Amino acid sequence: MDTTVDTVIEEIACQLRQARRALFITGAGISADSGLPTYRGVGGLYDRELTAEGIRIEEALSGELFAVWPEITWKYLIEIEQNCRGAQPNAAHRAIARLEDHLERVMVFTQNVDGLHRAAGSKDVVEIHGNLQELTCTVCAHRETAGDLTGREIPPRCPACRGILRPNVVLFGEALPNDEMERFIAAFQEGFDIVFSIGTSSVFPYIVEPMIVAANHGIPTVEINPARTQLSDIVDFYVPLGAADAMSRLLEALGLDAVDS
Repeated sequence: MDTTVDTVIEEIACQLRQARRALFITGAGISADSGLPTYRGVGGLYDRELTAEGIRIEEALSGELFAVWPEITWKYLIEIEQNCRGAQPNAAHRAIARLEDHLERVMVFTQNVDGLHRAAGSKDVVEIHGNLQELTCTVCAHRETAGDLTGREIPPRCPACRGILRPNVVLFGEALPNDEMERFIAAFQEGFDIVFSIGTSSVFPYIVEPMIVAANHGIPTVEINPARTQLSDIVDFYVPLGAADAMSRLLEALGLDAVDS
């Protein structure tokens, strides 16, 4: 065991014992131990520079392209859906949910669209990029939940009006959902006693800024990520481990039962 890492985890556990309210900001890295690829970096889903159509993946998955060529956008949404299919929450997801039994409030603010935080039992989840399993008709008011799109025509059609369905996710170039962002801002203004960033590359301002604000106000901040980011030198505690390993060790340091991975 890395005694330096263990010491840091013990210090984080000490901070958590004194906390009543904790915020967990999570990205694709937290789902890596569930078998899901991150979207960038080594082994990332979108390592290739251009798609088969000769455009950037951000263009293929944009609201602008979906409006005129939904077949292309859905082609890559299906690729994401196939990678998410059958995935189960890992020890990191379950550890965060477990902490709800020991703290007054545990909020998860996630970039992920895989639904694994909710599947693990977390109740206070802000899915700022939406949820891939929730489908909405672009023509009528039809909505449905679809955990598996196997056998569906692509793009999937509304059973009520034959309009094109789209997942309830934020495509590139689209605004973040106001209601979810407002819910997060209200909770952040009420205050947290400790703030975690787990498995995110920390490139979006709405991911980075809460960490910086917390650090500037003396709120303990933690980053869990095997790769360093722009936050690594800002946070109080940096843990260079995968999410499941780090959160399992943290639960152990807190004297809670281990969560199976």
